[in-house]
Amino acid sequence: QLQLVESGGGLVQPGGSLRLSCTASEFTLDGFTIGWFRQAPGKEREGVLCISTSGTTATYVDSVKDRFTISRDSAKNTVYLQMNSLKPEDTAVYYCAAAWAPSCVYEYDYWGQGTQVTVSS
Repeated sequence: QLQLVESGGGLVQPGGSLRLSCTASEFTLDGFTIGWFRQAPGKEREGVLCISTSGTTATYVDSVKDRFTISRDSAKNTVYLQMNSLKPEDTAVYYCAAAWAPSCVYEYDYWGQGTQVTVSS
């Protein structure tokens, strides 16, 4: 069973940056497509970004274009979500997920527990 662990969340002021990490201890993430999702209070979970096994990325939601990026570090078995120019509406619990698929998909097989991101002054 793949277990994903997110970290890096916290409180940040509007306009600030955070980098979230997604790691796994017993499996390499290179064989999975990894997606980042978020769920704000009272709202449905939405996809943010994904990265395929070949490194191709895709954006699920237009509101993060030119502000968020996703990347892999195979040596550290970690996928990152770099978030810049954060806005209060980015406040949410952020989840990483893994799919047994070579490219970005909408159905994921494994989920982490999530990390809270709060953007507020």
